[in-house]
Amino acid sequence: MRKLDLYIIRKFLGTFFFAIVLIVSISVIFDFSEHVDEFIDKEAPFRAILFDYYLNFIPYFANLFSALFTFIAVIYFTSKMAYNTEIIAILSSGVSFRRMMFPYFISALIIGMFSFLMSNYVIPPANKKRLDFTDTYIKKRFVNRERNIHRQIEPGIFVYMINWETSSKSGYKFALEKFEGKNLVSKLTSRSIRWNEKKNKWTVSDYFIRNIKDDKELFIQGAKIDTTLNFGPYEFGRRNNVVEAMNLSELNEFIEQQSMRGDSNINAYKIEKYKRLANPFSTFILTLIGVSLASRKIRGGMGLHLGLGLLLSFSFILFMQISVVFATNGSMNPLLSVWLPNILFTFVALYLYRVAPK
Repeated sequence: MRKLDLYIIRKFLGTFFFAIVLIVSISVIFDFSEHVDEFIDKEAPFRAILFDYYLNFIPYFANLFSALFTFIAVIYFTSKMAYNTEIIAILSSGVSFRRMMFPYFISALIIGMFSFLMSNYVIPPANKKRLDFTDTYIKKRFVNRERNIHRQIEPGIFVYMINWETSSKSGYKFALEKFEGKNLVSKLTSRSIRWNEKKNKWTVSDYFIRNIKDDKELFIQGAKIDTTLNFGPYEFGRRNNVVEAMNLSELNEFIEQQSMRGDSNINAYKIEKYKRLANPFSTFILTLIGVSLASRKIRGGMGLHLGLGLLLSFSFILFMQISVVFATNGSMNPLLSVWLPNILFTFVALYLYRVAPK
């Protein structure tokens, strides 16, 4: 590679990682000052604070805004090159603007691959420890009471509950139906169902079973029975962000399973999956916008470049959040909602590239 390529790559990656260290350090200080009272009140061990929370908080936060850090880094050092007339010297020496973009995209590829690997394989196990620590020492243990639950636990078998209580691992007004084709062959109804930790089984109370075969019906009734069913207590009342603790293969299996079971939060899980690819890709778009915007020497200096850059980057983030809300509410396809900001800002990037100084 040419010295120019190595120079730009070194500037790009150096500024990027410096921005991450600076902003993450500030975020850790603010986060600690916000939660120090909870740490003291709940007597959180120093080792747990350091290794279980902050050691896992840092990569999560850094990767969450890696595209923004990329954009700030590009704007900063490219604007500085422009005002030192380095861009003019590069273009005057016969290097085309397109050729000058090569080291920028090499750097963006490194950052994008790094972000992809972090999102799918490194951060998920770290998130599990961070979320467990948050539940234990920062806020109350997560409790979610679902109502009017309808799930398919496997092909042809459906469960219904009026409500579920996570704390007691109990469901009320429970029903289980088994179909063969379109025909109902068995139905169990009960007053309640509770998970028995010792027996690792479900305890069904005040149950009534109706079996149908060859136009004949058999009824079974009882006060209590322990049984094994093809679902566990953690199938209900779980956090929406439980998928943050899953790697890519686990997330794909989970989405397939929950789609079959008719989980009402399926769009949120799909959004998490698609974001893990869309966010690294946005690194290339924001890099192109940043270079095209900051390579022109204009009145107002680096401050104006940074201001315009931050306006565009926050517009990108805001637009992405709005589209995600529409997808979560079911009014937009999750794949489209995640990729729509990338698609629209690709046109913005191409326009800025077209009018950039050549």
